[in-house]
Amino acid sequence: MTAASRHDDLRAPRVRRAGGRRTVGSPPGEPRRVAYLYLAPGFLLVLAFVIVPLLHTVYFSFFQWDGVTPATPVGLGNYVQILQDPALWSLFVHSSVLVIFYAVIPIGLGLLITAMFARSTVRGMTFYRSVLFLPQAISLVVVAIAWQWMYAQTGVANQFLALFGLDQHIAWLGSFTWALPAIGIVGSWLLTGLCMVLFLSGVQKIDASLYEAARLDGANSWHEFISVTLPGLRAELTVALTLTVVAALRSFDLVYLMTQGGPGSSTSVPGYVIFQDAFSNQRVGLAASLAVVLTVIILIVTTFINRLSRSSE
Repeated sequence: MTAASRHDDLRAPRVRRAGGRRTVGSPPGEPRRVAYLYLAPGFLLVLAFVIVPLLHTVYFSFFQWDGVTPATPVGLGNYVQILQDPALWSLFVHSSVLVIFYAVIPIGLGLLITAMFARSTVRGMTFYRSVLFLPQAISLVVVAIAWQWMYAQTGVANQFLALFGLDQHIAWLGSFTWALPAIGIVGSWLLTGLCMVLFLSGVQKIDASLYEAARLDGANSWHEFISVTLPGLRAELTVALTLTVVAALRSFDLVYLMTQGGPGSSTSVPGYVIFQDAFSNQRVGLAASLAVVLTVIILIVTTFINRLSRSSE
């Protein structure tokens, strides 16, 4: 018997007789259970820092609690309050507006940049990528302070408007009309580079022969983009849409650092109100229920995006 045949015999399922019946067992050394040992540390971390806190939050959402005194059960009272309070509903409206700035605009700009750079050789491409992706590497505190200076009365934003003879005295972060779009513009600036890098990396895996075939058929640049580039970027589009929409729905940092929900409540979003209710207003139960609602909405939206991507394949 050769060494190869002995090796094949060891890998073949072992046949045993049990009660007169032939049973097929696993080959010796098959590490099925060992795999769970490798997964255990990661699973324990997720259990300790994601699943248990989530279940704890759901538990507190059925109570009225200030964080100090004993909690009072209220059943679904906190959820009923969310449904009946227009001020709480407006939080999700503000998040929907931010979806335009956090998701639609960055993905559109990312696709535009990809369309310009993908099919032609551009000098300094690495430099352009680094500059566009740089906002992702900057601390949000630095970003917020820098944009607050730009939105000041004598800041860059108003000076830019003055070049075109427009009103250059807009109080961007103090305006009920412009405060939320001003924060959204910062989000667009932050996430455009991320979308661009995702799309440019996706274009590199598209077979160049597809573009050549499209050109032989008389397709122009627009037809190449619609027929070849977009279908080839389906996976990257799904990832970009998921990341940006979730970032808009759970937005907190920029609102807290730039406006703290003001003026009034014109820039309040669920994440900021959850923080305020839990740590400042002593309404932990309402904050927990709002967090649960936000989590459910995010899960529904991400599931819809993934199913929409699969259905288009």
